[in-house]
Amino acid sequence: MTEHSSMLNPKSNSVVPKETNTMPETRPTLAQPATSTLPTSSPVSEHVTLRVKDFNAWYGAYQALHNITLNIPSQRVTSLIGPSGCGKSTFLRWINRMNDLVPNARADGVMQLDKDDLLDRNFDVVELRRRVGMVFQKPNPFPKSIYENIAFGPRLHKRFHRSDLDALVEQSLRAAAIWDEVKDRLHNSALGLSGGQQQRLCIARAIAVGPEVLLMDEPCSALDPRSTASVESLIRELRQTFTIVVVTHNMQQAARVSDLTAFFFEGKLIEAGATDGMFTNPKNKQTEDYVTGRFG
Repeated sequence: MTEHSSMLNPKSNSVVPKETNTMPETRPTLAQPATSTLPTSSPVSEHVTLRVKDFNAWYGAYQALHNITLNIPSQRVTSLIGPSGCGKSTFLRWINRMNDLVPNARADGVMQLDKDDLLDRNFDVVELRRRVGMVFQKPNPFPKSIYENIAFGPRLHKRFHRSDLDALVEQSLRAAAIWDEVKDRLHNSALGLSGGQQQRLCIARAIAVGPEVLLMDEPCSALDPRSTASVESLIRELRQTFTIVVVTHNMQQAARVSDLTAFFFEGKLIEAGATDGMFTNPKNKQTEDYVTGRFG
């Protein structure tokens, strides 16, 4: 494991001192159900962080997702691909319960984080969003200093001594591979950073609270090629520590960064499996047509 990822390993106490550590020491382990489409030779972890079964979602009378069953493996990158409007982002937003704010949005079925029911209305959404971080299509740093962008989330959950908070800010920025670029201007506005730097700052902000899962909705679509390469490299690095789910329209990006790929079409999960198999030997004709560019 590299220096970046080891700093924020939830299984160590190295992020913050023991008395203020906000991250879980261990995670429950679920056996991978027999419904998985992964071949036995797949490198994907046998542990499952997110388990989804017979999941449906509606906006009013419109059904956006139909009977989705999918296991998200721990400490791997899962890419969700498919044409616009196929339900990828809706699925992602339900994991983080962001659709709670959408009028007439509802869902049923099973969606579990470890053994916790994410659809339970009594589930603490603030705690959920500590455990499940989200990075959006367009970088959205707070109009605050670089330091305060990182410190904001941890302060919501714990009281820190200043030295401990300083250490957490540094470690989060190092894990997001941006520390060397910003260490001399931590108290400058985050809005002065480039687009790629802002996106890596947002990733650092998300991981500062010690999540188990990182959700990324088209994290590179607003970035130039060089910044995209930096973020993709960071995603590959962070999968050693976090479970990552990425929505992308970019087939090459899905092939580069993900271990597992799931293809959505018209609100249905058409096929899911190890990424190399999905792109070289898909089992479904629709999947083959999409990944080869026959439609999109």
